[in-house]
Order: sequence, then C-alpha cells, then structure tokens
Amino acid sequence: MSGIEYISTGKAPAAIGPYSQAVRAGDLLFCSGQIPKDPATGTVETTDIRRATDLALGNLKAVLEAAGAGPDRVVKTTVYLADLRDFEAMNERYAAFFGSHRPARATVQAVRLPAGSPIEIEAVAYLGS
Repeated sequence: MSGIEYISTGKAPAAIGPYSQAVRAGDLLFCSGQIPKDPATGTVETTDIRRATDLALGNLKAVLEAAGAGPDRVVKTTVYLADLRDFEAMNERYAAFFGSHRPARATVQAVRLPAGSPIEIEAVAYLGS
C-alpha cells in the first residue's frame, strides 16, 4: 500500500501476532497497545501498577522514537486497565511521563489483557509539522 510505513524496533516487545508495533499513514502514527513487557527479558510486570505503567510507557516511547517522534507528538491515548482501582496510581505515572503535554485520553477496564498484564496503552501521534 502506497503511503503506509510499518514501524518496528527491537527496543520494544516484538509483535506476537499479525500486526505491527506501529503504522505510519501520512502524518499520523498509530501505535499498537504496549504492555509492561521487558523487551530484553520477556518478563511482564504484573504486580506493581506503577512499575507496569512505566514499562508500558517506556515501550510506547521506543516505538515513537523508531518513527522519529516522541511523547510530545502523541495526540490521543487509550489506556486499558485490568482493574480500575489502579487508576490513581496509573494516572500518577502517566502524568509524570507526559509532563505538561496533555494528549486526549480514554481509560477503560478490560476483562483480560495479554500475558496477564494489568495495563496496556495504545496511542496516535501526529508527525506533521
């Protein structure tokens, strides 16, 4: 398909199915959901939501950087939590990650996330000028 670029980096967990870590279409970058999986060890953080949030956001950052962007280019995120009681702790780490940048966001509780993860975060970024 013309105008579509598939983004991949070894600095984030590899896709475990028929999807891409991210897809660039024109000035938009669609980042697949990232879980708190350490790309070096394959270990998924399932017990500490703060650490899990940091890992998922770190993986998202690696994908953004592979496309030549950073967190400041994110315009929308969706956060999936296995337990909405983790919202406050997640929100604390999310706010620290984005700083003064405030993308639009939806947060939903999911019945089950990949690999028993407590969190998954996907994003859309704007790559235009």
